[in-house]
Amino acid sequence: MGFEEILEEISGGKGERHRLTHVEVIPARAAEIVELPADLHPLLAETLSRMGVKGLYRHQASALKLLSEGRHVIIASGTASGKSLCYHIPVYQELLENPSSRALYLFPTKALAQDQLRSLRELHGKGVVSATYDGDTPQEARSWVRRQAQVVLSNPDMLHYGILPNHRLWGGFLRHLRFVVLDEAHVARGVFGSHVAQVLRRLRRVAALYGSRPQF
Repeated sequence: MGFEEILEEISGGKGERHRLTHVEVIPARAAEIVELPADLHPLLAETLSRMGVKGLYRHQASALKLLSEGRHVIIASGTASGKSLCYHIPVYQELLENPSSRALYLFPTKALAQDQLRSLRELHGKGVVSATYDGDTPQEARSWVRRQAQVVLSNPDMLHYGILPNHRLWGGFLRHLRFVVLDEAHVARGVFGSHVAQVLRRLRRVAALYGSRPQF
């Protein structure tokens, strides 16, 4: 059954009441593709080529340009439009050029963090050390993550309960913190959003204590 048949099935009048009251079709738009930046690290360029990435969408190129200028960036784009590459590329570039740099990725769920960890390892290969740090991380592994991981994938609650109160244990990581990524930021709304905003303010204050001013 194709999409049109499914739509007709759930909106048609087979029952006493229609289950859909309105259907709107948004016309497709042609993608705007631009060339990859000329200053990409050779290993990063090779990795993107291996993944079949020959160019960037316009919003990806704009995000990379703003980040290269030291700006904070927020991206709103459609599903499967390559939002993740908007932060994967600059983070990978930074880590290749400055291996001591660090990045913190925050996700709303542990499952999403695990999915992104697999994507990161596919992108980075053995060139970058990435790891999750959440409630499922074994106690014996946490010290290793703090000391060795260049990219830490976590969530706002773990940042609130496990990282910021123990910032002295994270001093080396925070001192070199270069990027903070808040994925699926649109879910941070209402009371939860207020909580996340305050946690991020604390993160910026603690990072400044160690001399770093990360980009978001």
